[in-house]
Amino acid sequence: MAFPVDLRRCQLLGLAGTAFLALGGETAGALPVQDLLAPASAQAALGLVGVYFGVVLLIAAWVLLGRLVRGPRPPSPRALLLVLAVWTAPLLLAPPLFSRDVYSYLAQGAMVDAHMDVYAHGPAQLGGPLADEVAPMWQHTGAPYGPAFLGLASALSGLTRGELPAGLLGMRLVALLGVALMALALPRLARHSGADPAAALWLGALNPLVLLHLVAGAHNDALMLGLLGLGLVAARGRRPAAGILAATLVTLAALVKAPAALGLLAVLALQLRSGRRPLPAVLTTAGAAAATTVAATAVAGTGYGWIGALATPVSPQNWALTSLLGRATGALLHHLGSGLAPLAVPAWHLLGLAVTALVVALIWLRLRLKPVYALGLSLLTVAVFGPAIRPWYLLWGLFLIAAAAPETSVRHRVAALAGVLALAVLPSGGPADLGQLVLAVSGGVLGVVVLWQAHQAAQAPAPGRPA
Repeated sequence: MAFPVDLRRCQLLGLAGTAFLALGGETAGALPVQDLLAPASAQAALGLVGVYFGVVLLIAAWVLLGRLVRGPRPPSPRALLLVLAVWTAPLLLAPPLFSRDVYSYLAQGAMVDAHMDVYAHGPAQLGGPLADEVAPMWQHTGAPYGPAFLGLASALSGLTRGELPAGLLGMRLVALLGVALMALALPRLARHSGADPAAALWLGALNPLVLLHLVAGAHNDALMLGLLGLGLVAARGRRPAAGILAATLVTLAALVKAPAALGLLAVLALQLRSGRRPLPAVLTTAGAAAATTVAATAVAGTGYGWIGALATPVSPQNWALTSLLGRATGALLHHLGSGLAPLAVPAWHLLGLAVTALVVALIWLRLRLKPVYALGLSLLTVAVFGPAIRPWYLLWGLFLIAAAAPETSVRHRVAALAGVLALAVLPSGGPADLGQLVLAVSGGVLGVVVLWQAHQAAQAPAPGRPA
């Protein structure tokens, strides 16, 4: 007998998972400095076990929900949106999880509000309690984000008057807005691409990475992807106004985080497919993008320093493929006594950018008639071969692959990768020591044991009924 699966069981199992995430995060999350506990303390240890117990429950709920979506009577997109809302609810007031980036957002917003050059100086220049919350790695580093996001962060800073609890809640609401826009766009993009809207929502919005990093981590990638998805939906219109709106929305997404600028290629391709002539489509797209950039930069008051700050996410110890190869090459050259060792990491980064450009060009040459899918693969390529990577960067491409992938095998591969990466970061956002790894694994194993016992109980015959 198979484990019984229905929508309500999936909903409750995922709710239990995110509830444990929220509770464990109260002692093991990316807490404000004054609330941080020693990793070896009993409370922090219990919280870490609870978080990973919750992550395993959430992944299991998502996998079981995927079985329903692929089954003979799949749930409707509306029912899946309700599941997303239920799973998200416990995370609304939870502390930040899996990253301290949200503190950087708040500090950078306060810097813009104070008319400081956020691209020339790091949060240390701001000083005070808010800057103290930023991870040491980024204290002296300029912001890598565009004026659209920094203008929003500045407005939030003014609204909350620098109060940390209100700022954290505000940033989480911004992330939730982005996730809502993603969920709104996914079914529409799927129908346009000939894909199943329910399957697109399952992979692109109910994915554990979305809940763990975009909601619980409050990352601005949610807003970037939400605006990008909405822009691609608008690009399907036949009228010139639709093209202008699409280019404006995608440009705003790029002014949150730069990789979304590739979406302008998809906007142009979608307009051409809708019957617009090439020259007017190019002029409209370029004009709307330029006007939006100028207007957003003027409103935010940040200037154009973000163009030169695009390398900011590159930390010395990040685990991007090109960074790993660069460090290994540098160590080898140093061992051999070569003076070229310091050039190894920059050289690999440049090679990675060249490979990215080549692969993206090949993708568009081959899939130019499937622009949404081509864009998804392109953004995934940028994440994989770029100079920096985080687990949530996978969502750049996964979001659009969920909406437009023509093959089930592609969806299965990215789903498996997402499930693995959901386990890759500690809830504090910091590096792991051996003791923390043991606790995390213990929490995960506990989750597996509980699920196995539930499976066995479901298979056991009812009293009075033969086995």
